[in-house]
Amino acid sequence: MGSDRNEYRFGTDEGSASLADLFQGRLQLLVYHFMFGPDYTAGCATCSTIADGFNGIAVHLANHDVMLWAISRAPLAKLQAYKRRMGWTFPWASSFGSDFNSDFNISFTEEQQREGGIEYNYRREPAWQLRSDEGMASRMAGTPVADNATMTGTDVATYTRERPGMSAFALEDGVVYHTYSAYARGLDAVWGMYQWLDRAPKGRNETGVWWGRHDEYGKR
Repeated sequence: MGSDRNEYRFGTDEGSASLADLFQGRLQLLVYHFMFGPDYTAGCATCSTIADGFNGIAVHLANHDVMLWAISRAPLAKLQAYKRRMGWTFPWASSFGSDFNSDFNISFTEEQQREGGIEYNYRREPAWQLRSDEGMASRMAGTPVADNATMTGTDVATYTRERPGMSAFALEDGVVYHTYSAYARGLDAVWGMYQWLDRAPKGRNETGVWWGRHDEYGKR
């Protein structure tokens, strides 16, 4: 990543920021690509489950030369409202209006989707068809992608134009370097609850999407 790519602009609680600004004096930056597109009415429930684990660790990472941010394509006001609803304190930036998400292959256009131009998780996908069982949650029974789409107030096509991922960056002599990215099942390790379930008597014990937003349990 050269210096020209350092000119991404993000909306943050403190105002407009560059990618280098997100380091906030540290030399390492971890970004969770949170699925929250401009047309969503709420953040992805699956990403929300993952992000519930960020509050407790962000302060420890920051004390160890690593900033942790979530970045989404929705406008900042939507992110701030949802963050308040969830009770989160970790930093969350909006990439609305920038090429950041498309450059990191986690947001796509309707044209790419329709014409088979999506490259996600290091593979090219075929032209989109109405299949609710494909994508990040295809290992689950039922219609997990469709269910997640409904929970964001969108349809499957709109919902899947955003994808989850994480990326790592280093800052050296004022230049930001992209060092690592992971997508889809490569994110399993950042689900804090799975590390505990893997040690529980019944393990993950999954028959479908059993998780959801923490403020909606008992309401569905």
